[in-house]
Amino acid sequence: MAYRTVYVFRHGESYDNIDHIFSGWRDSKLAPKGVKSAKLLARKLRNKRIDLAFSSDQTRALQTLDEVLRFHKGIPVVIDARLRERDYGALTGKSKDAFEKQNPRLYMIYHRSYTRSPPKGESFKDVNERVKPFIHDLIKLMKSFKVNVAISAHGNSIRPMRKHFEHLSIAQMRSLENAHDRYWAYRIKV
Repeated sequence: MAYRTVYVFRHGESYDNIDHIFSGWRDSKLAPKGVKSAKLLARKLRNKRIDLAFSSDQTRALQTLDEVLRFHKGIPVVIDARLRERDYGALTGKSKDAFEKQNPRLYMIYHRSYTRSPPKGESFKDVNERVKPFIHDLIKLMKSFKVNVAISAHGNSIRPMRKHFEHLSIAQMRSLENAHDRYWAYRIKV
């Protein structure tokens, strides 16, 4: 029985992460600490076989992937917008701390509700529905071409992947925290 591995990781800490900003689809770059954690992640993945890489189209994910691929020269990269961070809609660019202080109940609803989305934004359910077809396509590709894959994504777009591969409930998925300097490895039977 043959297996291949998918390595999933979150981008390094961005300036919006530091400032507690609802970043979402806003294109925040890696902060110095984020570059450092991306380099640490690259060292952790240095000796792993990677044949193909995917990233969201957002700069922080691409910067993180660039660091990881320093040890994996010539690896093809596929940019896939389905891997984008959750869209926070009208909250994008606003302070999480200020919003939570002014609207504590709404903050909890928008922050962790599965079905409720911020105005003009996405819910966890929306992100889950956006990422599910990517997972299906990924598994099909890995089985067809027998490749190991690296994925550079975001805290909220990683949640559906972990839900799928770890067989988690929606409640478990919603409670996940995804660190900036670690990866999750899943074996796919090919």
